[in-house]
Amino acid sequence: MRPVTLRPTKLLQANYFLLLLACLSCGKKSDQPPTPLPTAPLPTAGLAGERVALTPLALVAAEDTLHWDAVVGARRTTLDKCDSIIATLLTARAPEVTWVGPAELRHVARRAPGIVADPDQMGTPFLRASNIIDVPDPLRYQLRTLMGLVGGRYVLVPAGLVFRKPPARPSGRPAVATAELSVVLIDTRVGKIGWRTIARGEGEDPWTALTRAVKSLTPGLP
Repeated sequence: MRPVTLRPTKLLQANYFLLLLACLSCGKKSDQPPTPLPTAPLPTAGLAGERVALTPLALVAAEDTLHWDAVVGARRTTLDKCDSIIATLLTARAPEVTWVGPAELRHVARRAPGIVADPDQMGTPFLRASNIIDVPDPLRYQLRTLMGLVGGRYVLVPAGLVFRKPPARPSGRPAVATAELSVVLIDTRVGKIGWRTIARGEGEDPWTALTRAVKSLTPGLP
């Protein structure tokens, strides 16, 4: 008996061709950068009436393409100005929270030397990593000790500020830079991060971009 050879029908051939195209499409890398997640609003309703510590910013960086070395190169001056913008805006836009800003935290630390760590030396920038939920020691212990003197349990940490060149736009005048402010909220009683986001804002200078980024944390206000 002659062996029977099975030949694919036209329908099977068409399905195979479509499956091949789908596989090739899945494996093709997109040239477009991933769309960033929207900024999560600050959970002020749950913080109303609470004393919340606002730690100093410890990390500011700018892409080389911005040529902002002369603007943000003086680290201490830049950090102090950023702290002032963040604290002023949060106090004005979220008055239901009793904010304890960087200046007051430093004062508390100076009054308890050897007990409370310097708020500027706590090493908070690593909290920018999105996979961190449990705050490790010694930072966990440092924050818990600090809040024992401040009163309260929550700490809002600006973990890092990065200025980036925004993508090209088809029309209109582009912003010079996008400010990306990484922010986390820590419950020091359990040592966990309960909320995090990246606040974004655009501007022609660092301070305008940062101002708009902080404002995005409290949407609905001008």
